[in-house]
Amino acid sequence: MPDPQKLVRRVVVEGFVQGVGYRQFAWRAARRLGLCGWVRNRSDGTVEAVIAGPPDAVEAMLADLRRGPPGAQVRTVRLHEALGEEWPRDAFEVRATD
Repeated sequence: MPDPQKLVRRVVVEGFVQGVGYRQFAWRAARRLGLCGWVRNRSDGTVEAVIAGPPDAVEAMLADLRRGPPGAQVRTVRLHEALGEEWPRDAFEVRATD
């Protein structure tokens, strides 16, 4: 059961976001903000992430994801419902491509 103090968001980032260090950028931002979750490249050229933590930290992470690292060109950050099996537990990890 989800923690009511924890906001969980699944996002898909579109644009020029692979091959520019986007996953490491997301990992560093999540660590800095104390968030749990994961990030991975998708075979369609997008980046997907599930992020969880205090609502203000999740919102700060979403702002970081919209900006991206130097060299990235973020076109869209789409929010999706986070399904129960996606709920992060206690760390943030970089995953392999789907």
